[in-house]
Amino acid sequence: MEGPLKGIKVIDITTNISGPSLTMILGDLGAEIIKIERPFIGDDSRGMGPLWEGEGVYHLQINRNKRSIVIDLKTEEGKELLYKFVKEGDVFVENFRLGKAEEIGFGYEKLKALNPGLIYCSLTAYGQEGPDSKKPGYDAIVQAETGIMSINGPTGGESARAAVSILDQGSGMWGAIGILSALLHRERTGIGQKVETSLFETGVFWTGYHLLSYMATGVAPVKMGTGHASFAPYGAFKTNTDEIMIGISNDSLFAKLCKALEKEEWIEDPRFKRNVDRVQHRNQLSREIEQVLSSRDASSWIERIAAAGVPSSIIRNIPSMMDHPQVESTQMLERVEHPLIDEMKLARLPIRLSGSPVGIRKAPPLLGEDTISILQDSGISQETIDELLSKGVIQTTKDRVAKT
Repeated sequence: MEGPLKGIKVIDITTNISGPSLTMILGDLGAEIIKIERPFIGDDSRGMGPLWEGEGVYHLQINRNKRSIVIDLKTEEGKELLYKFVKEGDVFVENFRLGKAEEIGFGYEKLKALNPGLIYCSLTAYGQEGPDSKKPGYDAIVQAETGIMSINGPTGGESARAAVSILDQGSGMWGAIGILSALLHRERTGIGQKVETSLFETGVFWTGYHLLSYMATGVAPVKMGTGHASFAPYGAFKTNTDEIMIGISNDSLFAKLCKALEKEEWIEDPRFKRNVDRVQHRNQLSREIEQVLSSRDASSWIERIAAAGVPSSIIRNIPSMMDHPQVESTQMLERVEHPLIDEMKLARLPIRLSGSPVGIRKAPPLLGEDTISILQDSGISQETIDELLSKGVIQTTKDRVAKT
């Protein structure tokens, strides 16, 4: 059984997080990813710490199932190599600042002329048009720009960025979806096309119901910590040990919670009877719930509340999550053989296909690990490879002692 994108060749000249996240998805789905990297430095994510046996953890997470070739794209010989790969490929992905790809000879029109069936994906910070289109932007900057940061953080507290790269990896998801759609279109028509997405557009989209809430009420959303503007009780609550998270989205669930807390009188209490009432009196309700919860530890409360059918959880840290039996049952962490790192596990894509497996077939590559094999697969003679090596146009993996 082979992945659904088996036979699709992707030319990846992206760096940092957004673009490599996109091509990781395609690689996990079975595509061949040729990752073109700069001499000596490679993808910027290789240096994003902490380092694990010299490899950046960001790089390790988002660059599996790829082959690394080091090419100096500033040289004419290097550009010709990339053009050769484009002619042989199906998908090209770049995440340069807007206009940079055209400046260095890798714009859409140039590559489309070489391969009319090419799917060309451009992933930028702010999109292809508008006054900010050429601005540089990282995940946190665009979280601030799109309003996400203004609604994230503790109630009445300072604004905070989401602690995971939601816009980098989110835009990578949209880019992958766009590429898959374009591949399907090409299968029907034989015609390639350009796919565009950006962190900014992803951020605006993620604001979701907050955006519509403002349109409906004229009231700007505010930070609510773990709470929810539309539901109550909803959020983190203290017990006499750890905090627990409880989510009540309707009156039926609230009745179940009341029974679990042995507070059935709350069900008909006019302050709490309907969700709109509970939202209006959320602070008083939260205080009363925490007063009840203070009598027991988190584990015993979760056992009672979960048994009543109420969505709830102890608020876990990352080590605790990794030990969660559900993580093992869903096989979300896959063991990967790496030449330098023992006992490495990576989070797999959270999807399953019954007829074409999605998985991690290859560890994140060392810089230039596959330079020679990629060129040989492309039909380039050993004499030419040796010449390119001597000129510094290409490089192979730096000498490193692999663990055994």
